[in-house]
Amino acid sequence: MFEPLFLWLETSAVSIWLRESPALFALPGILAAHTVGLGLLAGVNGAINLRLLGVARGIPAETFTRFLPVMWFGLWLNVLTGIALLLAYPTKALTNPIFYLKLGLIGAALAILRATLRSIRAAGAAAHVRGLAVASLATWVAAITTGRLLAYTCTRLTIDSSC
Repeated sequence: MFEPLFLWLETSAVSIWLRESPALFALPGILAAHTVGLGLLAGVNGAINLRLLGVARGIPAETFTRFLPVMWFGLWLNVLTGIALLLAYPTKALTNPIFYLKLGLIGAALAILRATLRSIRAAGAAAHVRGLAVASLATWVAAITTGRLLAYTCTRLTIDSSC
C-alpha cells in the first residue's frame, strides 16, 4: 500500500547520498548529531528529574529551567537528524512497529516534561512532581531502548530487500 512512497523516498537523491556516501557528514555524522541531541534532551530532562527526586537538594528546582534552551536545542537537533535517518532507510523505519512505539514514548516523555515544568513553576518541587519525575525517567529509558532496538528489529531494510 505504501510501497510507492517508500520507493520514491529510497530513490531520492538525499536518501541515496545518506546511505551510500562515504562522507563523514552523511550517515555517520547524522548518527553522531542524533546522539548529541539525545544527550542534551534526555540529559537535561534527567537532571531535572533527579533534582525532583531529591538529588542536589541545595539547588532550587527552578534553577534547572535555565537549561531549557539547551534541552529544546537537543529536541530540534533530534527532530532534524531523525528525519534524515528516516530518509536514509524509510522502509526499515516505517514498517517497524517499534519505530512507532519509540515516537509514542517520546511524545509521552515530552507531555510529562510539560506537566513537570508547569508544576515546578507553580509550586516549586512539590511532592506530586516526584511521580512525574519517576514516570519521565522510565519513559526516557524506554524511548532510548526502543531507539536502539530499531537497529536490530527490522524485517525490511529497503523496498526490495529484507534485513
